[in-house]
Amino acid sequence: MKIEVLGTGCPKCKKTYENAVAAAGETGRTDIEIAKIENIMDITARGVMMTPALSINGEVKCAGKVPTPKEIAEWIKVAS
Repeated sequence: MKIEVLGTGCPKCKKTYENAVAAAGETGRTDIEIAKIENIMDITARGVMMTPALSINGEVKCAGKVPTPKEIAEWIKVAS
């Protein structure tokens, strides 16, 4: 499973990354890869116009807000 945090490095983007790491840890899964995408061209190529954003397996789950670890954990469970 691949989680991508899309953002240019602002505090909200960093918090989204931290929340993704926490959520992945809560699931107990070892097959989760978390990547930061900071290049604006790569972000817009995914159809994202507001950051922070988070995608799981290429599907954008949220944009323009910081999701909680609980929200991310639910998305991980559904994507499994």
